Amino acid sequence: MADPSSYRPKPGQIPDSPGVYRFRDDHRRVIYVGKAKSLRQRLANYFQDLAGLHPRTRSMVTTAASVEWTVVSTEVEALQLEYSWIKEYDPRFNVKYRDDKSYPFLAVTLNEEFPRVQVMRGAKKKGVRYFGPYGHAWAIRETVDLMLRVFPVRTCSAGVFKNAARTGRPCLLGYIGKCSAPCVGRVTPEEHRELAEEFCDFMAGRTGTYIRRLEQRMTEAAEEMEYEKAGRLRDDIGALRRAMEKNAVVLADATDADLIAVAEDELEAAVQIFHVRGGRVRGQRGWVTDKVEAVETAGLVEHALQQLYGEESGDAVPKEVLVPALPEDAEAVAQWLSERRGSQVSLRIPQRGDKKDLMATVGRNAQQSLVLHKTKRASDLTTRSRALEEIAEALGLDSAPLRIECFDISHLQGDDVVASMVVFEDGLARKGEYRRFQIKGFEGQDDVRSMHEVIGRRFRRYLQEKERTGEWPEEPERRDRSEDPEDPSVGPGPLERLEQADREDDGRPKRFAYPPQLVVVDGGQPQVAAAQRALDELGIDDVAVCGLAKRLEEVWVPGESDPVVLPRSSEGLYLLQRVRDEAHRFAITYQRVKRAKRVRSSPLDDVPGLGESRKQSLIKHFGSVKKLRQATIDQICEVPGVGRKTAESVVVAFAKAAPAAPAVNTATGEIMEDDGGSTHD
Repeated sequence: MADPSSYRPKPGQIPDSPGVYRFRDDHRRVIYVGKAKSLRQRLANYFQDLAGLHPRTRSMVTTAASVEWTVVSTEVEALQLEYSWIKEYDPRFNVKYRDDKSYPFLAVTLNEEFPRVQVMRGAKKKGVRYFGPYGHAWAIRETVDLMLRVFPVRTCSAGVFKNAARTGRPCLLGYIGKCSAPCVGRVTPEEHRELAEEFCDFMAGRTGTYIRRLEQRMTEAAEEMEYEKAGRLRDDIGALRRAMEKNAVVLADATDADLIAVAEDELEAAVQIFHVRGGRVRGQRGWVTDKVEAVETAGLVEHALQQLYGEESGDAVPKEVLVPALPEDAEAVAQWLSERRGSQVSLRIPQRGDKKDLMATVGRNAQQSLVLHKTKRASDLTTRSRALEEIAEALGLDSAPLRIECFDISHLQGDDVVASMVVFEDGLARKGEYRRFQIKGFEGQDDVRSMHEVIGRRFRRYLQEKERTGEWPEEPERRDRSEDPEDPSVGPGPLERLEQADREDDGRPKRFAYPPQLVVVDGGQPQVAAAQRALDELGIDDVAVCGLAKRLEEVWVPGESDPVVLPRSSEGLYLLQRVRDEAHRFAITYQRVKRAKRVRSSPLDDVPGLGESRKQSLIKHFGSVKKLRQATIDQICEVPGVGRKTAESVVVAFAKAAPAAPAVNTATGEIMEDDGGSTHD
């Protein structure tokens, strides 16, 4: 625990201007990012008597080891920079909202020649028009099914579309009138795009004009006694109205607005957002967060606005944003939203009427979301804490192992030997810190030697990071070539130059930079002994080691002839099993990738200077690897972009490689000719 006075800036050193500040821990990780109108006044609040600080603020300043700041011109720039740094550094003491699921959107791929209507999740793509988010994917599909009767836009995948174009036969939707079948030329690309744009206009809320147009056409058809056409139009109007009824009118003035409500207690907060377009609720989403910093409702609203609109632009930012409390810098936030939209955005608290009533409904949803989350989370937190305490007690540790790393070795009969490292912090997986290893020290199958090599490499990297960042003093006699940049006779070597960009202490999580409290290996006594030996050789004595053997789920510790047996109902054993199984999954996935890459290899891979595009050109020119193998140097030189030297290298590579055994059809005994474009050779 650090004393804040040890890194407090000197009086007068902090500027009295807008800016963004970062607190770092003793590993140089950024643990908190904040902004201020006046950096001097804001930072002075952190260095008062600890007893007067909020418990969470006190925890942050005692975890930190340094503070730094960046001056900006305006409060809007500070807001933008704060959002960028929170996203980049993922500081542990900042409020970060997390979804309990990935919300589905209705998407129209206007960036394709033939736009497609589909359900999409995840990050938004450029050129795609999005509507939603929706609570459930089935709600999107029901809406689309009703609207395809009127707007028969393509919904099929690229593979189905290409197959239909190749065969000249549309899919089922093309036969029943729910797709205009652009794949077989029933409509031109321009006509199909116009359909897609009409679909988007209707989904965007411009419904009245289109329905009135259909009603007029229905009336004209009836007057001309085209009753079948009139009947179809009547059914189309009914389908559109049913689709509209799925989103009830909540604001009579056709408002485009997002309503944000917050429910909170001392420890957690839940945010609910209703997306209202054309007076109708078009989407809903919710987030939950731990209140890891001392923050009021206004601060929670500001964080929610940053997360909601930080990556959005244009119409995705509505004209009006209704909130329960205005952020501290409400004018700066409103200006930031206006810049993202490209026009004026109103940020305010609803005071009366339908908007205030709807805000109350959003607030009730937020409260229910918080209650539901706490019901799930209460037992989850208790269970994880109990599991860590049981592990600490069973292994005789001084404290609960908040960071656990598990290692596993995977291979196939001694080939493609790889290892995995997975990380669990506070009982939860940190997938961004998983690592993969190739065994380089020897060839063949030896799990014990492999484990010793991997543990040694992992912690050797940790010591290098620790030495590089100055967390421990270097030995006087050790002198790296990059230590003295002023000495012209000493300069960085190629490796140092290559890694120079990674040498900055920028606060991002470094590879292998943080030690675990517990190392778990997949295996028994031999693997545990190998791991402990690797740590001893590096002089690391503050990391505990254990192994989990699959046969009887026994926990082995170094130097003990008998295992530690945890009860089958133990939460600690269950956590160790989850960590071990995750390491095994990650290792075997990597091993399969390497094996598949090796199986797909070709003699062409060994030809120097022959890239993937020229490989494909060669195979496309000759039709197959078999025909390419039979080609002469002069014939290979006929391929565009392939010179004589490369052609000679190709012939030599095929000469060195043993010819592949012919494939046999096991049903008929027929030898299959190698006439495809495969490089499985």
